[in-house]
Amino acid sequence: MKSISNIALFSFFFFTVLVSTCSSSNTPSHQSFIQCLENYSQIPSNPISAVLYTRDNSSYSSVLQAYIRNLRFNESTTPKPRLILTALHVSHIQAAIICAKSHGVQMKIRSGGHDNEGVSYVSNVPDFFILDMFNFRMINVSIEDESAWVEVGATLGEVYYRIAERSNTHGFPAGVCPTVGVGGHISGGGYGNLMRKYGLSVDNIIDASIIDVNGRILDRKSMGEDLFWAITGGGGASYGVVLSYKIKLVRVPNIVTVFRVVRRYNENFADLVYKYQKVAADKLPKELFIRLILDVENNTNRATFITMFLGNSQELISVMNKNFPELALNQTDCVQMSWIESVVFSAIFPTGTPVNALLSRVPQVLAHIKRKSDYLKRPIPKEGLEFILKKMVELRTPILVFNPYGGKMAEIPSSEKPFPHRAGNIAKIQYLTNWDENGAEAENRYLNLTRTLFDYMTPFVSMNPREAFLNYRDFDIGINHNGRNSYLEGAVYGVKYFKENFNRLVKIKTKVDPHNFFRNEQSIPILP
Repeated sequence: MKSISNIALFSFFFFTVLVSTCSSSNTPSHQSFIQCLENYSQIPSNPISAVLYTRDNSSYSSVLQAYIRNLRFNESTTPKPRLILTALHVSHIQAAIICAKSHGVQMKIRSGGHDNEGVSYVSNVPDFFILDMFNFRMINVSIEDESAWVEVGATLGEVYYRIAERSNTHGFPAGVCPTVGVGGHISGGGYGNLMRKYGLSVDNIIDASIIDVNGRILDRKSMGEDLFWAITGGGGASYGVVLSYKIKLVRVPNIVTVFRVVRRYNENFADLVYKYQKVAADKLPKELFIRLILDVENNTNRATFITMFLGNSQELISVMNKNFPELALNQTDCVQMSWIESVVFSAIFPTGTPVNALLSRVPQVLAHIKRKSDYLKRPIPKEGLEFILKKMVELRTPILVFNPYGGKMAEIPSSEKPFPHRAGNIAKIQYLTNWDENGAEAENRYLNLTRTLFDYMTPFVSMNPREAFLNYRDFDIGINHNGRNSYLEGAVYGVKYFKENFNRLVKIKTKVDPHNFFRNEQSIPILP
């Protein structure tokens, strides 16, 4: 990890000069903004001009599209940034902050592009640019103290691979999609197969490095516990530009067991799904994570159970026979492998894919997507399940994905991190809709199908508020228009994402960014 103290000394000197000079420029033109960036990031070995891409640059489109993960926001009609800054040095980021402030330009911060509503690279504000963090991808693993410093532009696949290079008995509790960027995933409370054993990604963060609105580089000690709390689950882009996180590695056995089994409607289906709800969170050991995917194939309901167990297959069969015999799991369904191989398995790579596939930054699938989320507090009764299953056949899309809670998730207080969805939840439900057709007509059709199923689910999920997951960004539950971030508009989505933690986040935001420079359509607002 780069020395925080050395960088901070440089930062202080750099910003003393930068603020005193650039603040005198009040010309709002695009060219003067670029001039400001070039004037005040004068690092000979890393000139900022080499990483600035304006619309007349031949590489502009390819740089913009390289990290767009939702084709809904790759249309000719999608608003485009004035420029893209693919920062290579902290001075580039500092210049971006001070020049954007002085010229009234909105900054969008992108680390991986998997944000479902394009928050990191699309804006309805005409004068915006992208600060792209994909070059900040260093990973320093220390098995000796079971930790790693990870820069925000690294992908989850890269993190997993680098940990496994050093140890076959260590891992990190984060998501199953390997091309997701660390910055957004961790700051929003990312989760994965290890969450019932070890909690969320943010439950395993030791330290962080962030550049604040004044250009200072801060670690946990210098930023204070309030800001550190906010950027470990409350989103990072509301408070500054996060550079890196220090993660705590967790222990995994040499051998884990996985299975992927499919059951269809004529196989005691509703009873099976009902029993899953009864046992997945509360009756199974923390070491066992069973994801349930409900979809429709050939006009028939289908359930896919994808599992990772921190133990061998004999132990798993014993647990399943005792607690979930309805699934009728066989020894032949189970496959033993290393933890890193289970990451490849969970990412749905073809059988036999080598683990170095995790180093690819190119997604397996690119599509137009819509995501929504819900929290399941009590089992959906069998008659309710039959109703939902029938509606899914009628609609054919979206897919429902159940991610079980319980275990460690139920032990951590809801105020420990901004992410509040802990005890009392059976599962988080994801609504997953992908489509290939271009154009507004297809988009509206698929969005309406997703919203229709979401409406049908209303009686069976959380209410007052109907809770939602920040990392499944969903503009249907409210936005702050044009990124203005009024408190009242922000509370509409903020309470659903953060519940009782929302007001604490607002107070922290108001303190560290009182003029609301770091803002987007669903960022944390400031107090009036």
